[in-house]
Amino acid sequence: MKSIIVSGITGFIGSNLKEYLKENYTLSGISRNPNKIENRISYDQVFNNGLDDYYACIHLAGKAHDLKNSSNEDAYFEANTHLTAKLFDVFLESKCEVFIFMSTVKAVADIVKNVLTEDNVPDPKTAYGKSKRAAEEYILSKKLPINKKVYILRPCMVHGPNNKGNLNLLYKLISKGLPYPLGSFKNKRSFLSVENLCFSIKKLLEVKPIAICYQLADDEPISTNKLVNIISNTINKPVRILKFPRFIFYVMAMIGDIIPLPINTNKLQKLTENYVVSNIKITAAIGRMPVSTENGIKRTIQSFL
Repeated sequence: MKSIIVSGITGFIGSNLKEYLKENYTLSGISRNPNKIENRISYDQVFNNGLDDYYACIHLAGKAHDLKNSSNEDAYFEANTHLTAKLFDVFLESKCEVFIFMSTVKAVADIVKNVLTEDNVPDPKTAYGKSKRAAEEYILSKKLPINKKVYILRPCMVHGPNNKGNLNLLYKLISKGLPYPLGSFKNKRSFLSVENLCFSIKKLLEVKPIAICYQLADDEPISTNKLVNIISNTINKPVRILKFPRFIFYVMAMIGDIIPLPINTNKLQKLTENYVVSNIKITAAIGRMPVSTENGIKRTIQSFL
């Protein structure tokens, strides 16, 4: 079997990808905490010895978006830009054939008015998005040898079994029998099940299309109100959707930025914003996503029970 090396292999996406690919590839991990038993090596070993022994390098590691805004900008660029550039340079000098970099839709836009496509001009606003975009620009600036392929993936919000995030926040609310108070917000947003993400990576390794940048999302965007109903039906717990004036929540969110409240500006934005991501380019290259939006969310919620 071909060998693949994955940075961030112990994280949420990495651990799912390891399970997804294990029957087709031999996987090793790059880690700050190398472990021979678990087949993980250090970054220094990669930088010193290269990637000649591997068919592909999948770079998942990085600093995630900090919703509390407590991290300084340098930390993002060190983890997301400089580390990526260093690893990509090793790839270019090696016999390794495929490099996959896990970027984010936030490298393109924090606010989406209509539908986000790969044609949108990147204009990130946060240190997280800017650092990921800087890594993309570094990769795109390099001349790629004819025998190599590189893919920049921009997933929207990834979820899956046992992943704690905004789905978990809604789950807790509904499981306690509390009403959902944000029914007056009309929105649509895209989600990405971790299984669809793993499927996309596997197909890119096999099909090796020509394009470099791909956005990743489930096939159907949904409203938060529909999301609430999916969660309610999954856990068999009725939920009331209330429609209070929206300005009340804007005020509460601003207060929540200062003192601990169940909601703040970032959480309100995540729950109510329009953020529709087109996946037309990736599905044209590899086929439709195998898991529907609704079924993916159900699987995630069922893992919380």
